[in-house]
Amino acid sequence: MDSHKLETAIKYEFKNKDLLREALTHRSYLNENSSWKSSHNERLEFLGDAVLELVVTEILFQKYPKEHEGVLTTYRAALVNYVMLAEVAKEFHLEKFLLLSRGEAKDTGRARDVILANAFESLTGAIHLDGGYEKAQSFIKRFVMPHLKEVIEKGLFRDAKSLLQEKTQAELKLTPTYKVLSEEGPDHKKVFTVGVYFGEKLAATGHGQAKQDAEVEAAKKALQTL
Repeated sequence: MDSHKLETAIKYEFKNKDLLREALTHRSYLNENSSWKSSHNERLEFLGDAVLELVVTEILFQKYPKEHEGVLTTYRAALVNYVMLAEVAKEFHLEKFLLLSRGEAKDTGRARDVILANAFESLTGAIHLDGGYEKAQSFIKRFVMPHLKEVIEKGLFRDAKSLLQEKTQAELKLTPTYKVLSEEGPDHKKVFTVGVYFGEKLAATGHGQAKQDAEVEAAKKALQTL
């Protein structure tokens, strides 16, 4: 594992390389590599999640002194959900450095995004332990907070299904409906395809390992067509 390339990409050099190694080690990797001298990253993920929420909360609190907590909560949720964190992780190619089992390495879609988001949180926790709160804060400011403008301009802080319903009722005078079009794969990795309909017309389809995920994806795609 060439950790130097990752450190260059995130603009942070670890004093304790063991922390970085742990942050990049998925639980599944240990199942196939029992001699690996590192723990999996779930404890760091737990810590990083808390650090991430605190930093984002502080920044939003200071940036929007007149907004009530409900609005700030929706902004924060849009910045720290797994979809956004996975996109942030892809910006510096975190997936290239993760240690995964052969099976997990083949995962795509939501499963891969969840792994990436969790690893981003683990990396945040590792930076916090290695360099302190200010270094973790700088990391989050550099990679997460630039997406705040996108969150606000695109309305990502609002639930896609609610937003679609609001727009279709206002513009088309109807309420969108959702229908499961197909279910594929074994029970533990089932993929649902859901269609969202405007009346009898299929507006968009979405895929996900849960019906709710597929509905949200379909709603997002339908919003793009309006």
